[in-house]
Amino acid sequence: MDDTPHPDDLLNVQTKAAGPAGNLPFTPEMLLSRPSGDVFALSQNAGMGWNPAQLNRREILILSTQGGIRQPDGTPIALGYHTGHWEVGLLMQAAAEEIASRGGLPFAGYVSDPCDGRTQGTTGMMDSLPYRNDAALVLRRLIRSLPNRRGVLGVATCDKGLPAMLMALAAFPDLATVIVPGGVTLPADGGEDAGKVQTLGARYAHGLITLKEAAEAGCRACATPGGGCQFLGTAATTQVVAEALGLSVPHAALAPSGQPIWKEMAQRSARSVLDLDSWGITTRDILTDEAIENAMTVHAAFGGSTNLLLHIPAIAHAARLRRPSVDDWARVNRATPRLVNVLPNGPDDYPTVLAFTAGGVPEVMLHLRRLGLLHEGCLTVTGKTLGENLDAWEHSERRVRLRALMWDRDGVDPDNVILPPDRARARGLTSTVCFPTGNVAPQGSVIKSTAIDASVVDADGVYRKVGPARVFTTERAAIEAIKGKGPQAVQAGDILVLICRGPMGAGMEEIYQITSALKYLPWGKQVAVITDARFSGVSTGACIGHVGPEALAGGPVGKLLDGDLIEIQVDRNHLVGSVNLVGRGETVWGAEEGERVLAARAPRLDLQADPALPDDTRLWAALQNASGGTWGGCVYDVDSITAFFGG
Repeated sequence: MDDTPHPDDLLNVQTKAAGPAGNLPFTPEMLLSRPSGDVFALSQNAGMGWNPAQLNRREILILSTQGGIRQPDGTPIALGYHTGHWEVGLLMQAAAEEIASRGGLPFAGYVSDPCDGRTQGTTGMMDSLPYRNDAALVLRRLIRSLPNRRGVLGVATCDKGLPAMLMALAAFPDLATVIVPGGVTLPADGGEDAGKVQTLGARYAHGLITLKEAAEAGCRACATPGGGCQFLGTAATTQVVAEALGLSVPHAALAPSGQPIWKEMAQRSARSVLDLDSWGITTRDILTDEAIENAMTVHAAFGGSTNLLLHIPAIAHAARLRRPSVDDWARVNRATPRLVNVLPNGPDDYPTVLAFTAGGVPEVMLHLRRLGLLHEGCLTVTGKTLGENLDAWEHSERRVRLRALMWDRDGVDPDNVILPPDRARARGLTSTVCFPTGNVAPQGSVIKSTAIDASVVDADGVYRKVGPARVFTTERAAIEAIKGKGPQAVQAGDILVLICRGPMGAGMEEIYQITSALKYLPWGKQVAVITDARFSGVSTGACIGHVGPEALAGGPVGKLLDGDLIEIQVDRNHLVGSVNLVGRGETVWGAEEGERVLAARAPRLDLQADPALPDDTRLWAALQNASGGTWGGCVYDVDSITAFFGG
């Protein structure tokens, strides 16, 4: 059937309309004293269809990273960039209806976000981390541009959109703010998770999967249409951190997208932001140095993504709090046991939704409280302290019924997903993040020590490796070498060095296609990676990133040559490590001589920024470099920038 309007209807253009009926709720004070913007705003609100008699209500702004266009039944009209922002409009709707039913006036704004999975191995990855800063800037401008807002709900899910939302809300200390995490997608029954499925190309190249198997696995990876990935990557970890900061209602992170318990979380959040405004509790009261340390502790207990080493300092900076240092991260991780057994680092490969049904963040915090590792007096968006929230959670019907459901329906012991400390030690779960230094990384580096395959770790808990360097300046060349192409084909025992991929070289791209390929190749655990780039939260293996200084900033990593002997040591028990040049070919000098050799060497002649690096990202790299660089969270520190440029 042709729905095209008849030409007579199409061209019958109206030039006037009756306008809304009723009267605006003006007062003499408003007309005499308020700015013209406040007066005109009511005209616009009525013009958009809101009942004029209900316009003198508290304005609550709901900001979201929603993307795509859906029919009411969920059928796509236009796709979003990723599942994580596809359904969050439903959370916004549930929150808006709750706000309106309680006498508030909801507004909504949108700043969509890209997908790191979609841009893996492409030039799109050069915009990924810089996007976070840009989105936070735009979100802040949107908040300020609704002058009479009394509170803000930030609805976001994924790797850059949720950190950006946290940075934006943190910058408003005098406003009531609440984060609504967008939840997770479910794994396919019998299918591969969204992390493993990204290795199809490498596995096919080595004959480990057929074309038909690849096509079927790729089709089924995302079993439900919304939510972040099923593993504890950066998206899921950031949801966990938001709740640990006290900025989300209890048991919000990792909820299954689209389900009633997910929408109920949005309704609780809406009630919370209205209550906070009524009580006079603002972001300043919740987001404190102690809350930042709670978030770092929970991050360690979950075994979360190393990308939060960029995002938590950025959130602290936005809130004008002290940014945690490398020493702070090391101290927290040494003190905190890892308790969560989920993808990608848990021995049983449980999806993150099972962490939610096992009790989520509150359950982990119960264990941490018993160990004396939390600041229980921190205020949260419930208006109660963290300790009071945990008391309520421990004896809640919700906790009892969800944990029983895991036994009855999934056949999973919830204490095997979120492990009591004694059981975690017995299963061999080790603490999360280590910061190796040495003559290759004098400013430091990061390795997720939990992600090193246990079979290549010595009995004393130390990973030791000496191997020849295979140096690449582009990700494309490195992945081709992993697939066995070209004269530099990577083999078991090699140390893959990927440089010129930090902020100045490639926007500090995420190199998951490399780490994931190595994870799913039989010999991949015999290869280590050293890079000035960053990793996906789902990355595993002996992968050392954030190497500082980066190659293009004069770092010694930019002087390494093919055939150099590199020694890596990572103590997973004490979280100390080193990465050193110790020889060349068959000759071993040791780390001290290696430092002298690197000091005398000129940088490689092939060091250069990627020719495709956008000017936008080059500007971001310069600004964040003047603001403390990657170890400062890749932020824009205005005072540092103006001082750096002589302002």
